[in-house]
Amino acid sequence: MTHEDAVALIRDGVPFPGGTWADLGAGSGVFTRALADLLGDAGVVVAVDRRPTERGLRRDAGRGSAEIRTLRADFAGPLALPLLDGVSMANALHFAPDAEAVLGPVIAHVRDRGTLLLVEYDLDRGTPWIPHPVSFARFAELARALGLGDVREVGRMRSRYGRREIYAAAARKG
Repeated sequence: MTHEDAVALIRDGVPFPGGTWADLGAGSGVFTRALADLLGDAGVVVAVDRRPTERGLRRDAGRGSAEIRTLRADFAGPLALPLLDGVSMANALHFAPDAEAVLGPVIAHVRDRGTLLLVEYDLDRGTPWIPHPVSFARFAELARALGLGDVREVGRMRSRYGRREIYAAAARKG
């Protein structure tokens, strides 16, 4: 996925520039950099991954992008994060066998009126590469069960891996 594709996919899920966000399961940083560009230079993105690569995360971030910090941690465990304006998880939640158990503690880090932004494959059954998919319908159920509102799809595109679709969805706390 190109940087431009990632920005376009999540753009409508970032309600305003600035603020402090965490990108959980940052991986190579495609969505970390997209989020940093959307937040602008008044923002901060904490890239959380078991193996964060700071140099890779800063590559391709444009001028005027948010500051990117790294935190070595497993997003499914306890996280040392400040109160956040938003959390993004891109192609990461499908590795967690119990999405609700992961999202509950994550949401505790988000301030009232803050955003949970999810990018996932819109699948109902697992594959070897996407073992525990979270379809948009499942995300909507999870978000509501966890007390989140304003659940909406904010982007969709075809995956370059087969005939699968990737969606981006946002939900608001409080």
